[in-house]
Amino acid sequence: MSYEAIIVEDHGPVRRITINRPEKLNALNRQVLLELRRAFEEADAEAAVRAVILTGAGERAFVAGADIAELARLGPEGAKEQTLLGQRILRQIEMMNKPVIAAINGYALGGGCELALACHLRVAAATAKIGLPEVKLGLIPGYGGTQRLPRLIGGARALELILQGEPIGADKALQWGLVNRVAPSAAETVRVAEELLRPILARAPLAVGAAIEAHRRGREVQQTEAMRIEADLFALLYTTEDTREGLTAFLDKREPKWRGR
Repeated sequence: MSYEAIIVEDHGPVRRITINRPEKLNALNRQVLLELRRAFEEADAEAAVRAVILTGAGERAFVAGADIAELARLGPEGAKEQTLLGQRILRQIEMMNKPVIAAINGYALGGGCELALACHLRVAAATAKIGLPEVKLGLIPGYGGTQRLPRLIGGARALELILQGEPIGADKALQWGLVNRVAPSAAETVRVAEELLRPILARAPLAVGAAIEAHRRGREVQQTEAMRIEADLFALLYTTEDTREGLTAFLDKREPKWRGR
């Protein structure tokens, strides 16, 4: 299916989705959001796609934020509708049971930071700047930033970023647990994301999906309920061919052959 604001390419089992508005530093507007929704729906539905890498075109920005000109035209009702749309689409990304990695090749500010937070893992270029500057506009993050960031890096650090509105560099983001890896340059973020994915793709795909689901659902409930979720998913994997294959292969001292079922 054709797109105007994003590029979708397959590299083996990995689908690469690139936001393609480099002249606007890949700012999120309504068109980009709607195209991302469709692209992730397709990636989720296609069995041949095992993982997704999300990045931005050019070497300056992953996503420099929401499209401010578009936001400036909104009133209260339109603003509410827009933030709910963005929240739904980012939640859709978060709900994927296939690993999604943000390759942050430059600025990831505001909505761009929130988009990266909705991904399961994050790689940042050494030159990347990541933050939530909405207070500088008299706003707050509206696509889940006030909720996902403290769950990832803790409440005190998250509030510091949100209340000051100042971005941090890649090294501090790594130190704080905001990103998983730092790439030497913007051009190498996708390569480092692929390296991060390589051992994941060698594992049982249903087990990878169940681990993502257990992590996602578990952090949204009390620990007792989270442990029940983990137990249910653990038991459910015993109904799959891959679990039997993995256990048998281990006992036979051979490499397993995953079938994804």
